[in-house]
Amino acid sequence: MHASNSIIKFADDTTLIGLITNSDETAYREKVRALGVWCQENNLTLNVNKTKEMIVDFRKQQREHPPIHIDRTVVERVVNLKFLGVHITDNLNWSTHTNSVVKKLQQRLFNLGRLKKFGLSPKALTNFYRCTIESILSGCITAWYGDCSAHNRKTLQRVVRSAQRITGGNLPALQDTYTTRCHRKAIKIIKDNNHPSHCLFTPLSSRRRGQYRCIKAGTERLKNSFYLKAIRLFNSHH
Repeated sequence: MHASNSIIKFADDTTLIGLITNSDETAYREKVRALGVWCQENNLTLNVNKTKEMIVDFRKQQREHPPIHIDRTVVERVVNLKFLGVHITDNLNWSTHTNSVVKKLQQRLFNLGRLKKFGLSPKALTNFYRCTIESILSGCITAWYGDCSAHNRKTLQRVVRSAQRITGGNLPALQDTYTTRCHRKAIKIIKDNNHPSHCLFTPLSSRRRGQYRCIKAGTERLKNSFYLKAIRLFNSHH
């Protein structure tokens, strides 16, 4: 109904994203209302108690936002939420996510150490690391690692170093994993004309074949975001 809104579905989860311009929330609120009506007409019940609203607003002069209602019930407003395994906060700070990841991996590092005591080979230990530790460390890494603070990156890298001491082999640094995933993801998006983000990769003139336009970033947050980082990486390989 409105270009400023988009709906993301995954299994039985539905996420509505609205871009508010000039403090005009009309399109966003209309979409929420229409979604509730659609569910009623199709015999679906929205669980309002599990529905959350999060506002990301970096304006210097912020104003009060009226609450959202679904079935005459106020939707809870939160400052952080978990989306497909990633903890997102309203200030786009990734400390909550990195702390959660590190806490989850402490037990797995302990298990890795126990397996070494049981006499597993370095190859088997490395396989265990890749399956149970690296897979969590690198989960959705292209979305959040670029904007991580130096402190958060050091905390995550300590997990890799601890695993490396246990396995006795060289393990890829998290920065290298991030760079590889960004480059791979960029290639996948560029090759897929139907990808929603394909339009963000704009080729430069024919004289600079294989190069893509990189917009000027006004903030470090935008500069370190996936798309700008991926374009810079892709251009550096051509």
